[in-house]
Amino acid sequence: MKNYLSNHRIVYLSVPESLRGKIASLGTEDFTIDPSIPLPVELPPGEEQLNLENLSWEMILSGMITVVAEDPQGEDAEYYRRFVLAVKPDIQKEFGEAAILKAKNGDFDLALEITQALRGLFPDSQEILLNQALILEERASRLEEAGKEQEAETWYEEAHELYRDLLNRKPPLPNALFNAGFFYLKLRNYERAKSCFLSYIPVAEEERKKARAQKIIQEIENRSLDDELFKEAYDFVRLGQEEEGLKKIDEFLRRHGDVWNGWFIRGWAQRRLGHWEAAKTSFERALALGGDGCDTRNELALCYIELGDYGRARKELEQALRFEGDNIKVISNLGMLALKEGKKEEAKGFFRTVLEIEPEDPLAKKMLHELEE
Repeated sequence: MKNYLSNHRIVYLSVPESLRGKIASLGTEDFTIDPSIPLPVELPPGEEQLNLENLSWEMILSGMITVVAEDPQGEDAEYYRRFVLAVKPDIQKEFGEAAILKAKNGDFDLALEITQALRGLFPDSQEILLNQALILEERASRLEEAGKEQEAETWYEEAHELYRDLLNRKPPLPNALFNAGFFYLKLRNYERAKSCFLSYIPVAEEERKKARAQKIIQEIENRSLDDELFKEAYDFVRLGQEEEGLKKIDEFLRRHGDVWNGWFIRGWAQRRLGHWEAAKTSFERALALGGDGCDTRNELALCYIELGDYGRARKELEQALRFEGDNIKVISNLGMLALKEGKKEEAKGFFRTVLEIEPEDPLAKKMLHELEE
């Protein structure tokens, strides 16, 4: 289990006399206090040693949660788990909601730290494992949108590891199958996505989600997206082997020339090679065949920018924003386009918008710094 916890500082102490009565009152039929087991206590930031006068339940519980998360099989781990649940019986719901909120606000480090703590407390919970996978996936998506593809790849692999774990559980959680299907769709691994959705349908708990899974399976089959050539082409381009990817996708398109996804992969490879006119043609073909989405519009706009057609580039980027209004990659590209058109103030506005969505985006920070000098 990968450790996402921050650098917590823990000290152990015997149960002090001042707390023995309070701790003893926590005893239930399912939990008995054992004063012989030392209490792990988390030191507050900046403190080098424990001041007993400042000792609080929060420090004790935080210490226990951290110890269990870092060593789930430790000698006293089970005792600490039961202790925490005796004090905070609703901790799974409380912490789970807090993690989701932190992830939505972009504080992925803290969101992962919270889910790591929950995994220590509830090691058999597939729901917690799935929440952590979703947080990792969202973090990777944000990085990918920001153009940080290598960093995104690292977090996608972390998420993939958790999905593999979930899919190996017997029986797997229905929602894990459903979400794993969308995870593999995002990675263009349509064969694996189809497998997840096929496994989900017999155990589906919601008719709406079941119908959606069935529709996706039909689309994959109708477009032959589970063809091995398509997956190989995507993987080659993703790994920077564009020429090999082009060979594979051209072979795929010779058999399935009406599949827009194939033309998108072809354009993607050509754009990365700097073949702007050819890439433009491929993306336009993808649009004509039904691939009208944010990614296609954004990629086509990049081709128009390089070909000097700024008017059409702007039109495509504005269309892309209609699909994903907070896509920082598209907004950044609008900023770069405004600069090429000599619209300095407009460019600043776009980069400021990026920083409102992603305060640490390096490109937006760099461009604003240069523009305001």
